[in-house]
Amino acid sequence: MSILDTIRKRRSVRTFDGTKLREEDARAIMEYAEKVENPYAMPIVWKLLDADKYGLSSPVIVGTDVFIAGKMRREPHAEEAFGYSFEKIVLFAESIDAGTTCIAGTMNRDAFERALALDSGEVMPCISPVGYPAKKMSMRETMMRKGIKADSRFAFEELFFDGGFETPLTEEKAGALKDALEAVRLAPSAVNKQPWRVVVCGDKVHFYEKRSKGYVSGNDWDIQKIDMGIALCHFELAAKECGLDVTFEIADPELRLDDNTLYIASYVLK
Repeated sequence: MSILDTIRKRRSVRTFDGTKLREEDARAIMEYAEKVENPYAMPIVWKLLDADKYGLSSPVIVGTDVFIAGKMRREPHAEEAFGYSFEKIVLFAESIDAGTTCIAGTMNRDAFERALALDSGEVMPCISPVGYPAKKMSMRETMMRKGIKADSRFAFEELFFDGGFETPLTEEKAGALKDALEAVRLAPSAVNKQPWRVVVCGDKVHFYEKRSKGYVSGNDWDIQKIDMGIALCHFELAAKECGLDVTFEIADPELRLDDNTLYIASYVLK
């Protein structure tokens, strides 16, 4: 299955069928996770955790006792780096028919951090259950998805812009970038806020975070930057699958922004 098809097919899963994660699938996920890199070159340590062994739980998850979690040093761009690497693992899991969902808050965080042996200076941004999706969602999951309108996305022209934020980018004008940008549009995000905004300026594609209130903690940890890392991952993977030669850079073009919009990173088309 192509990466574009995987992105289109995947959904967040909170209701699993109770089947134990097969050893070959657990091994494949960890072998893949250990090789995953991110454009910020930040190392992340990943671990599959047994819920019974470590006393782990999340009130929104039913039917699996396996979670994947990662830890890393806390430094600038840690959120984006984590989101990028996390999403690559999520998409790999989808390719072998394993379900996942990103959980940053609804869990017994202390237990997960103990299971990862988190040191001072390290962070565990989020975790995911891993298992096989149930044929039918639980009532709780159905209501959650309905509440955040999980299956809806902003229109193409609301997310992508041509030369500056004053001019929406149409699918027709996007040309060769259309599929890569559509992969960004379909990306998952916390409470489906879809914080990414993208401005195409010639051969450069600039990514911005449209900040929502309440997603930056008192210590400046920004959950929506994890979403931005996911968006960067979707763009790069889809662009390369479409035959585009893109390179990552951080070089703020200093476009005119409102107070709630923050430059994140760019891709350059060769």
